[in-house]
Amino acid sequence: MSALITDLADHRKFGVGDYRELMSRKADLLERIAADQPGDAEAAEVAAAARARADELESTD
Repeated sequence: MSALITDLADHRKFGVGDYRELMSRKADLLERIAADQPGDAEAAEVAAAARARADELESTD
């Protein structure tokens, strides 16, 4: 998680890193969190939204 946060900060500050790849990593992390909290509907919704956005970015290549 800390590596993702660092990479997101570097992207924001310095424009380094592939934004699509970062969003995919973020979605992966949120999906893992949601999987560990099966009764948490909000976590599932956030993960689904993040995955949809990451997939949308992937499809615009």
